Amino acid sequence: MSSKVKNTVIILIIFVAITIVGGFFHFILQKGKINDRQKKIKELNLYQLDTDALTTQLKLQRDRVAALDSILANRKYNIPYKLSQSSFYDFVNQVSFNFSPLSHVNIEYNDQETTPDYNTYLYTLGGTAEFNDFAKLIYAIEESKMLKKITEMDISNNIKVDKDGTPHYLVTYKFKAHVLFSNENRFIVKDFKENKIIPNPTYDIFYPLVRNEIPPNAEKLLDVQTAHLLALIPDGAFLSDASGSTYLLWEGDQVYLGYLTNINYQNNEVNFVLNKGGIIENYNLKLEKENKSK
Repeated sequence: MSSKVKNTVIILIIFVAITIVGGFFHFILQKGKINDRQKKIKELNLYQLDTDALTTQLKLQRDRVAALDSILANRKYNIPYKLSQSSFYDFVNQVSFNFSPLSHVNIEYNDQETTPDYNTYLYTLGGTAEFNDFAKLIYAIEESKMLKKITEMDISNNIKVDKDGTPHYLVTYKFKAHVLFSNENRFIVKDFKENKIIPNPTYDIFYPLVRNEIPPNAEKLLDVQTAHLLALIPDGAFLSDASGSTYLLWEGDQVYLGYLTNINYQNNEVNFVLNKGGIIENYNLKLEKENKSK
């Protein structure tokens, strides 16, 4: 037998052996497992699922997620998720952007507290501000949507007088702010609207009722205490001050420290109301001719 025929016979024998072994493995050893898997597939009914029902379920779940997010967004306060330290600096800068040039805020980061439910950044804020600006800062921190709280506050009054003598009644303050955040995203709000953080006008409790500092006459108004009534005209009065400057005023016009309240043509006099550092005085001037005749 030639070598070529021998090689052909050997290859044929190997092929037959592979076929027998593969058939034995597939039809005998794996047959039970294949039948079992096919049975489980039929039980699951993977080929009989209703795509319309699945779409409806998906829509219901989306509506549920939107409702939960809406409930969280409508809460007055929320604890944010993974907040950065710099976010509070940005918040304070936005609130104080329109403050008076006399108002300033210093922020110092102190520490971070960790609890099982939430974490807290601790800051110290201090500075000097006009009372309305100070009230805006406190209100914005306390009423912000992302939960923040103020503790340990010290405040005192402060008077700053300009070079021209104009007094400014300020507040010197120092307090601690707690900024809360969570590492859990269970209560995260994707789209939220900030609360109303601009307060209504507030009475300045530090503004003195009686003041030693009298603002200067920067607008060059009529100084009634050194003025003379020169003449009365229909609906008006003609006056002059100590320097010789003349003024034509009507009822309601502003003068230094007060207003012209009344022109009395019968008695030939004019009446003023003056506010001298919190002390209200009524002041009147009579016509120069009347004074000379008397």
